[in-house]
Amino acid sequence: MEYTDKEFTLEVWGPMACFTRPEFKVERVSYDIITPSAARAIFEAILWKFAIRWQVTKIEVLNPIKWMSVRRNEVGATASPRSAGIFIEEKRQQKNALMLRDVHYRITAKLVYIPVDKRKGPQKHEPGADENPIKYYEMFERRAAKGQCFNQPYLGTRECSCDFRLVTPSDERKPPIPVDKDLGFMLYDIDFENNNEAMFYRATMCQGVVNVPEKDSEEVLR
Repeated sequence: MEYTDKEFTLEVWGPMACFTRPEFKVERVSYDIITPSAARAIFEAILWKFAIRWQVTKIEVLNPIKWMSVRRNEVGATASPRSAGIFIEEKRQQKNALMLRDVHYRITAKLVYIPVDKRKGPQKHEPGADENPIKYYEMFERRAAKGQCFNQPYLGTRECSCDFRLVTPSDERKPPIPVDKDLGFMLYDIDFENNNEAMFYRATMCQGVVNVPEKDSEEVLR
């Protein structure tokens, strides 16, 4: 049976954000706006199952793009089973970060239902009797409307937690910023099914709106 993927829209906002550009190896420098991968992670924080995946389709920038410089403490080592732990005072590093402040986005994404025979993970052989995408649509709407999430959504890094709300068709909507800008090549996502390969796309903002291509589109580069 064929099902039509359903789109959902969230508004997300927070006092600061950092969507790190991978080309900067030491210092953290944020992209101008949220990346599709960070947007996807917010939807997954509300609902993630083996039977679905999220495809971000549109990002609307609702607040002007503002920057701030922050000096952050980071740990320059990774704990391992062989080590007795990390003495933070010896491994602490101070690094500068160019972050965004006072961000507000409206993000639209499709909930894509994955048929049982195409799933990966323990659920693919044990579908429930009521297995269909409608239950996932209703599950997400119920959780998002109540502000429920499996883990706290964040804007790029975990210290940049954010609030969210479900946007319904009858809601009054704040207009996007009236700005056109070529944002250059931006990280699209990580292909976890193909050796964690990084994917990029050319992001263009038209009157505050960025349309995000499909994962398998020719616009997405690997």
